[in-house]
Amino acid sequence: MRDVVAAADIVEVVQARTPLRRTSGSRFTGRCPFHEERTPSFSVNPVEKLYYCFGCGKGGDIIRFVRETENLDFVGAVEWLADRFRVQLEYDELSPQVEETRKRRERLFALLEQTTSYFERLLWEGETGASVRAYLAERNLGEAVAKEFRLGLSPGRGLADKARDRGFGAEELRAAGLTTGRGGDYFPARLMFPLCDARGRVLGFQARKLREDDPLRGKYVNSPEGDLFHKGSILYGLHLARNAISKQDRAAIVEGNTDVIALRQAGFEPVVASMGTALTEGQLREVGRLTRRLFLCFDADAAGQEATLRGMELASTRGFDVRVVALPRGLDPADSPEGFEDRLSGAERYVVYRVRLELERAPDRQEGFVRAREVLSKAEDSPERQEALRLLADRLDLPRETLAGIGPAGRSTPQAETTRLLDAGDRLERDALAACVAHSALVRGLAELTPEHFDSEQNRSFRAALVDGREQGELVELRAELDARAAREGIDERTGSELLLRLRERRLKRDLAAADLARTTELQARLAKVRQALAELT
Repeated sequence: MRDVVAAADIVEVVQARTPLRRTSGSRFTGRCPFHEERTPSFSVNPVEKLYYCFGCGKGGDIIRFVRETENLDFVGAVEWLADRFRVQLEYDELSPQVEETRKRRERLFALLEQTTSYFERLLWEGETGASVRAYLAERNLGEAVAKEFRLGLSPGRGLADKARDRGFGAEELRAAGLTTGRGGDYFPARLMFPLCDARGRVLGFQARKLREDDPLRGKYVNSPEGDLFHKGSILYGLHLARNAISKQDRAAIVEGNTDVIALRQAGFEPVVASMGTALTEGQLREVGRLTRRLFLCFDADAAGQEATLRGMELASTRGFDVRVVALPRGLDPADSPEGFEDRLSGAERYVVYRVRLELERAPDRQEGFVRAREVLSKAEDSPERQEALRLLADRLDLPRETLAGIGPAGRSTPQAETTRLLDAGDRLERDALAACVAHSALVRGLAELTPEHFDSEQNRSFRAALVDGREQGELVELRAELDARAAREGIDERTGSELLLRLRERRLKRDLAAADLARTTELQARLAKVRQALAELT
């Protein structure tokens, strides 16, 4: 785990959720990804890999951030970071159940990897794949790019027997989506597109029909949903497009796998496919780790389908900058990949595109107005929304008063930036601890205090962890808050020394109030020394 945290860049991880800017020193700030706010109150420490929001109070380390934003458990968050920053994990002291699950997944990945290699050999070696190679050439898909995407050929029969000979059981074959309930091959003889996760591990396949006597009905058939394969979370080609998407801060989403391959072959790399479906939450979550700018490219027929429109709307409501590239009827991106970049320059913002589309689809003027108004009522005020209003007015020749009645979506009132309200005593304790977090030389002075110098049980626990040099564990959220507080309030080492003395002073005054006559003189003398030390500091 330590290797994963050491390799991970918290700024890169957080910036996938909210823009950050550098402030003083190495610290970054931005709008909180956990609540809506106008004034940035979210602080990130890239050295300690901590985050804290002064608005809503959420904070922690990089693992907690991934757990919160990706909805993962601790192990899942560590694996997510290891994948993102390419760190090899070693699993120690796992429970038998967890170890069994991990080994099973590894075997399924190995089975699918071996199957993919077998499909590749059938396509590229010998006469078996000659007709399919000719088909790819007719589609202007070169051998190099086809091999990059690991295209292959399913034999139609015999795969299950070969896998069994290699030691894989019938249950594993079903779990990997390679056999039917009766034990036969799931896929007939078809062109095979491996479907991978963001790391490039094969999760399943999409198979294209090659012959008229194919027993399966669909032109394209996917692996069945199983242990590894979940269609709604996969974007075809993402493992190859990740670097380009992140570097260019944009992703083009097309419908078909061959569109992705043709565009990459033409030199356009930040492209993935939704595999013919509307965008899902899972797919948006995957691409959202890399960019918030989406160019959706669907043909004219698909753009009219309600499911596709819902996917566009989902992306828009999730805060993506959505632009639509409308293609002429019957034309796919693969038909003219060289001109694709030019098409992106003419992309329409989602709200403008949707209003125009609803006006074109409406049977009459009144229905067009009703549909457009519904779209506009969900959109927040923006230059794009104003452009869509002008389009509506021009098409329907509407007066200004009518447009004034179409209000934008109401923003939820942002939570005002508020430092968490602390009473004076708790604030003194937190500020003193914050100073010790920021300046390790002060920990020696903290060790000279006792737990009784702190009223808060949480602050006592944190003091003990800091003095003993233990990892804060469950107190990581408090550490993140203290780290951010020290930076925001500019608590230097001298101020920290003063705060520790203030804690001593507070404790002595309390002891004096409850002391008998015999101890009063001693306590007064000690209090005088503390006040003398404070006077010398100030």
